[in-house]
Amino acid sequence: QVQLVESGGGLVQTGASLRLSCAASGRAISGYTMGWFRQAPGKEREFVAAITGSTTYYADSVKGRFTISRDNAGTMYLQMSSLNPEDTAVYSCAAGIGLYIINRPDRYAYWGQGTQVTVSS
Repeated sequence: QVQLVESGGGLVQTGASLRLSCAASGRAISGYTMGWFRQAPGKEREFVAAITGSTTYYADSVKGRFTISRDNAGTMYLQMSSLNPEDTAVYSCAAGIGLYIINRPDRYAYWGQGTQVTVSS
């Protein structure tokens, strides 16, 4: 089993930056793909970014503003800059292994509880 715990969310103003963290524990996940997804009220969960090995992937809506990374201890980060109200959502991290997983939430086996990010205008 893998446990994921997010932190770093909060309330910020438009244009601000935040860094989310996702701490992993349990089974070693060095070979897992890890991703960030977000869900705004009344909307479906959407892909934000993912990292597998040293390769990163981003949704078009965050490309150039968000940066995903992970360290050797298994913690994943999402550095978010130039935030705008459309980025307001609950952000969840996920981990999984397999093909064609990157932006497919149904293919991730493990999920964190989520952290709220609210961007005020």
